[in-house]
Amino acid sequence: MQHEDKIKIGISACLLGQQVRFDGGHKHDGYITGTLGLYFDFVPLCPEVGIGLGVPRPTLHLVRNDGSLRAVNVKDPTIDHTDALSRYFEQSLPQLAGIHGYILKKNSPSCGMERVKVYTLVKQNLPPDRDGVGIFAQALREKFPLLPVEEEGRLCDPVLRENFIGRIFVYHRWQQLLAAGLKAADLVDFHADHKYVLMAHDQDIARELGQMVAQAGVVDDLPALAADYFRLLMTALEKRVTRGQHANVLMHLMGYLKGCIDAADRQEMLDTIHQYRHGYVPLVVPITLLKHHFRRHPQPYIERQHYLNPHPKELMLRNQL
Repeated sequence: MQHEDKIKIGISACLLGQQVRFDGGHKHDGYITGTLGLYFDFVPLCPEVGIGLGVPRPTLHLVRNDGSLRAVNVKDPTIDHTDALSRYFEQSLPQLAGIHGYILKKNSPSCGMERVKVYTLVKQNLPPDRDGVGIFAQALREKFPLLPVEEEGRLCDPVLRENFIGRIFVYHRWQQLLAAGLKAADLVDFHADHKYVLMAHDQDIARELGQMVAQAGVVDDLPALAADYFRLLMTALEKRVTRGQHANVLMHLMGYLKGCIDAADRQEMLDTIHQYRHGYVPLVVPITLLKHHFRRHPQPYIERQHYLNPHPKELMLRNQL
């Protein structure tokens, strides 16, 4: 099944099966191409090939030199590709226009997002540090600090995977809002639609964002307020959501059914939330039961909540949470 109007995201080219690795191979990820590919339009880039290095090619690694990280040839550290990788990122900006997320290759001296090995120029028989960031990845994060970015390895974690893809859809909705011409009422509606998404991630930030939105109709500089709002929003959404936090939101949503369902249905709902909180069932179970009751007893405010439908159900992201 293919979907029109796919969301555009950047990706390390090797993850799509392109044979651009230093050894002439690839790191094809079937989940990315087979599942995420139904919903996302990929923009593949390989910085090392992009700067003219061949396939296969001598390997690179990161070294720390006077406090800065450099990407150099493993066998000949005098061959330094750092500046070329930085220039390649700038040259790639037209291709990256309009992306709403990025999937990077872990451990890469160009694309690694975190914990990349960093060596010293002077050999001291010491193990490398694991505190590096790839040169291209660092430039990406600096240019687009709010862009949802993940490594393919971390996508094996169900919580991180759902978090990343959820952020992509929020980022996409926000960019659509800006493209249409943001008005104060739009900001108020956007916040209302994401109320329970925010509550799950961080209740304190959710309240702070609510206070910001309350100023939307009277503030002199709405674009500045909106920029501050979105920056804080994306900060909140990067936080992992625990079972306890999800259970708290589920209880709040259940409150809208007060007076609509009988005692037996209420007890079933409470039992299901309890089972989820303690790890006996995945999040999709109480969510499905809640949506069943809201179909029978519609609540307009709840129908607009992205918490219940943050991403396409076909992705089955909540089946393992």
